[in-house]
Amino acid sequence: MPRGEVLVSILNNEDDLEILRKNLWYRIPVSSAKKWLSKRWPPELMAFYQTSIFGKEKYSIRYYGKVKEIREARRCELFPNEADNPKTARLYYKIVLSSLEQLEKPIRSNRGRRLIFIPTTFKKFQKATEINDLFDESKLEDRLWAGFKKMKIAAERQMFVRPVGKFCALDFALYCEEGKMDVETDGDYWHANPERAAADNFRDNSLKTAGWDVLRFNGRQINDHLYDYCIPTISSNIRKLGGVHKSRIRFDE
Repeated sequence: MPRGEVLVSILNNEDDLEILRKNLWYRIPVSSAKKWLSKRWPPELMAFYQTSIFGKEKYSIRYYGKVKEIREARRCELFPNEADNPKTARLYYKIVLSSLEQLEKPIRSNRGRRLIFIPTTFKKFQKATEINDLFDESKLEDRLWAGFKKMKIAAERQMFVRPVGKFCALDFALYCEEGKMDVETDGDYWHANPERAAADNFRDNSLKTAGWDVLRFNGRQINDHLYDYCIPTISSNIRKLGGVHKSRIRFDE
């Protein structure tokens, strides 16, 4: 099984941060790891994204640590003094760290987004200044993201939305004053795959029904015509939708 480099996970309560500080361990349900992280597990380093509960430290990564040990444990083993509840028998990965370190500069989410996990690389983690720098899905995404940053276009990578009952991941979501836009990067293999094309058609129709505009660019367009076709086309559509909305994301999908 391939070993992951860095895994960003969430801290959504102060008790979990206290456990990290005092006891140097964190937990992930085994079912969640198998569902979301099967190709990037186990991690060598953990980093932690703090949610809205943390006040001034919210929507940022400030703490990280090297993984020392991972073992399976029931919740009742992790919290022996906790009263019985529906999660008592749930199986977790108990991730023990060598130490808990603090970044000199936090990695922030500029628009206060929700996250589950972000598997990423050491290189991206070391260079990241904001959450969107961390995603490691494809070289095409990276190239388009570099174009967005150069042109100062505020986009969110790997946004999960639920347009018609079923969640789907958007390569790039742009929240505009008068609408929402999904920008997709299609690799040459997927672009030529009839089954994938049919799934994308169903997905796009669901998004359009829910009020999303969808743009797709293939590998040749992104690699050879990023600044003379892709970015101008995206910018034109942003203008039609009244420009990018400046405030944080509204979670109303």
